[in-house]
Amino acid sequence: MKALGEENRLRIMRRLLIGPTSVNDLAERVAISAYNVSKHLRILREAGLVTQQKMAQLRLYQVAPEFAAHLRENHQVLNLGCCQFDFSKLND
Repeated sequence: MKALGEENRLRIMRRLLIGPTSVNDLAERVAISAYNVSKHLRILREAGLVTQQKMAQLRLYQVAPEFAAHLRENHQVLNLGCCQFDFSKLND
């Protein structure tokens, strides 16, 4: 819950649900610095929500396959009992 309890991380996750992307692309799309995007991605990776793939010097980030499958099965909603996170709003 801590990993998703920050608005910018939710926005990053929603963008990653569209497809794999780089830190710079994420920074541009969510309108925060690449440095801050990197910090948020580290937290999301440590929580097991995001994976990274290295392609030459570029690192692409994507939603972890298990988490993506869970969201697909639950209509893009993560229900933790105490609260819900709705990832269907991709317009962020």
